[in-house]
Parts: sequence; C-alpha cells; structure tokens
Amino acid sequence: MAVENSVLPPRPDSLSLPVDHKPEGEPEAVTEAPVPPADGCGVFNVSEELGHVVTTEAAKVKRSFQSKMAEREATANQTRKKTQGPEKERGRFGWVRTRRKRQRYVEKNGRCNVQHGNMRETYRYLTDIFTTLVDLNWRCSLFVFVMAYAVTWLFFGAIWYLIAYCRGDLDHLEDETWTPCVNNVNNFISAFLFSIETETTIGYGHRVITDQCPVGTMLLLLQAILGSMVNAFMVGCMFVKISQPNKRAETLVFSKHAVISLRDDKLCLMFRVGDLRSSHIVGANMRAKLIKSKQTQEGEFIPLDQTDISVGFETGDDRLFLVSPLVISHEIDAHSPFWDMSQAQLEKEDFEIVVILEGMVEATGMTCQARSSYLAEEVQWGHRFSPMMSLAEGFFDIDYGAFHHTFEVDTPSCSARELSLAAARLDAHLYWSISSRLDEEPTLVQPDTKEPQAPPPESAPANGKGEAPTFIVGEMTDVGQMTDVGAPPPALGELNGSIQSACEA
Repeated sequence: MAVENSVLPPRPDSLSLPVDHKPEGEPEAVTEAPVPPADGCGVFNVSEELGHVVTTEAAKVKRSFQSKMAEREATANQTRKKTQGPEKERGRFGWVRTRRKRQRYVEKNGRCNVQHGNMRETYRYLTDIFTTLVDLNWRCSLFVFVMAYAVTWLFFGAIWYLIAYCRGDLDHLEDETWTPCVNNVNNFISAFLFSIETETTIGYGHRVITDQCPVGTMLLLLQAILGSMVNAFMVGCMFVKISQPNKRAETLVFSKHAVISLRDDKLCLMFRVGDLRSSHIVGANMRAKLIKSKQTQEGEFIPLDQTDISVGFETGDDRLFLVSPLVISHEIDAHSPFWDMSQAQLEKEDFEIVVILEGMVEATGMTCQARSSYLAEEVQWGHRFSPMMSLAEGFFDIDYGAFHHTFEVDTPSCSARELSLAAARLDAHLYWSISSRLDEEPTLVQPDTKEPQAPPPESAPANGKGEAPTFIVGEMTDVGQMTDVGAPPPALGELNGSIQSACEA
C-alpha cells in the first residue's frame, strides 16, 4: 500500500543502492545522494507503481534498476496491446478483471430469452387449441396436420369395415342377389379407401353406398360434417402459420449499435430503424424499455426491472412514417434514467435497452411487432450515424450499406446533469457579469462645463415624477434616457440602489 508524505528516519551511511558493474569503456551514471535536512528527517512520497521512492527535495535519486524496470514494463505493455488488442480492465494490483457478459433478455433478432418451467396448469393450453397449434414449430405442426387426416380416415374406415362385417356383407361376396351396405367393400383396405373418398369428396364411383343400409347413411352424413370441420380447422391453422405477421418483422432492421451524442446542445441516446420492403408499415409506433436490476429502499431486489424510455411520446414523435430509415432519439433529461450517467460510468454499467416497433402490415392488415436490444457495451459514446440518403434523378436513393456505420464527434464525457449544471453556471456568470458592469459608478459630466454634476437634494425625486429609475439586466441603457428633459440626473447612490432592487426582484 502506498504511503504518501510519511516521515521516515534517516538512512544509515552504510546503506547503499546496488550498483551495476559496467565495462570500462561505458560511462557510469552519476547518482547524487539527497542531502538530509538539519533535523535528521527526510520527507518522502512513495508511489504505488514499482515501489518508486520520490523525494520532495530538489535533488532526485536516479536508480538504474528502476529505469530498467520501467523500460521492461513499457515493452511488455506494447507487446500486450499488440497481442490482446484493446486494453482490458485491471484491478487494484494489476490483475486482469474479466467483465461478465450479460445474459440478454431479448436477443438481437427479437426472440425473448425466457423459458417457463414448473408449470402445473398445462391444461390451459387445451382451452386454446388453435393458438397452441399455431405456436408449435413446423415439424410438430406438419406432424399434427398429417395425423389429423390419417386418424379420421382410419377411424371411419374401421367403422365402415365393422358395418360390413356385422351385416354379413363379407360372407356374401359372390352372391349377386345380396345387397351390401357399400358395394365393392371386400376387406379393411377397401373400407379405408371408401372412407378417404367420402371425406375428401373424390367419388371415383366404384365403391358406393346403397339404399338398403340406414346406418351407413347416418355414418356418411356424420363423416361428411366432421371431415369439413377437420379441413377448416387444419387448413386455417396452416394458413395462419404461413402468413404469421412476425415473419414481416424479419424485414424490419435495427442498427447494431446505439449512440450517445449531442443534438441541439443536449445529450441524446439514438438508434436507427429501417424497413427493407416497399410495402410500408401502417401506424408504426416505437417504444423503448430499460432492463436493469435494482434494489428498493426497503431492501427488495428486483432482478429485471423495466423502466420506460421516452422516445417522443409527449410530442408524438414516437409515431413513425417509416418510408425511409429513421434515427430514433431519446433526449436525456431529468426524467431519463441516464440523467446521471457519464462516459466513464457507462463502461461500468450493466443494463439492456429493449426497443419495440409495432404497426400494421399494409398488405395483410395484420399487426406485427419487431424487437431488438442493446447491451451497455453496444452503446457508443460520442458517435453519430452516417447519412445514407442522397438525391438522385427523380427519387431519393437509400444506401443501406451505411445503415450500421457510425463516426466519432466531439461530445463531452460528463453526464447530462453535469452538462446542465455547467450551462446553468455559464448563464449565471453572464447574468452577473452584465450586472457588475451596470453597477460600475459612472462619472456624469456636463457637456459645457465638463465637471461632475452635483447630486440633487434628497427630497427631490429621481426623475421628477416620484418614480425610481429601473434597469433591465442584459441591456445597456444610456444614463441620459433615464432622466426626463429638464430634470437633474439621478445620484450615484440612487442609481446603484435601483439596480440592486431590480436584481432582488
């Protein structure tokens, strides 16, 4: 641990520094010993790096060992920068501190990284079987689609075979005088084929039902009705799954990084959003959330607290006309969660910004939602998005090659609060500097005599009308304009007093 400005006892004369033996041809470095003070005590400042001992005296001790260590450390730092790239964060004793990578709440492609477990009320999925089937992946959806038709065909085929078996149609296959329930149903396969022809309304004409089987007539009606319901349900599920609006969100892109820079002399958090299709999103609306863990004053820990980030809700700027790529801006004001965050603090923070774009697809009329997120290391301080629009002959050309490109700009590294306080101090400085100029005592000289004018009696009013002169701070008012024609000018004391009263008011 470094000890600064500590008083150390004088070193004995027998103590000496190690001296390197050099050849005779090389000159030796001359070291000057510090002159101890009269009281026998020396004042030293001990720094943390390499144990350097720096005296406050004019004469400094030059140690060859320390110079070699400094050169070796400089060489090691250059090698480390070349091999490791950017410098890593280091702890107090020089150990490399590995920054833990935050687990995303929302992936860059919009998928929510949340899995539900230990759910005991799984029967609720069956109450909304249509949505359950639509939410299944494609393999499960195709499996359910095939099995729905295959099971119904097999089920009704088995019933047709059972009717033929019970009526004795299978025992009178060669008897021409026997009227079966269904002609040409000889085994289970033929009954299964008749079930397929009935449900799909193919009607080849080889196997037909006769009028001597009322049970078969009722079964035929039932299979026709249930077959239509199965067709409507399964085809509807497949159509909704194919035309899901979340596929439209694949062509809505967000910038890879968010930036923080000045816009109209105010720090703003900005990101870019664009639509790759020519068909537009109708009624596009933008929202943003800050996902960050916090602890309340009562000691409650909230792991994933959601804080709203205003992107123009009060002014209506969150409603977008998304024809060309737009830069969404969040002004960092007193209501913003980034009000006290500076550039140095941003590098240490652990949060996630979730951005949500909602709108209606113009082609289908369905509502879609596109999502993305930005971690703390994906927010670039002091950057701005490159322009990507140019005017061509008769149209505006959008270069999506520069969609994710940013460039550095001059941006203060302090927080928005500190920037606001600095601006307020600057305004106050200008305010009081103008007031101090007005408070200077002017010398009133008559144009003829060139001598100072005597002040009027105390009983007389300042301007002859019983009203004290007033000064407007920020404007230079001529003294001659403060007095009426023929009235004596105000006294110096009254002039300064009126300025003070105006400032107090």
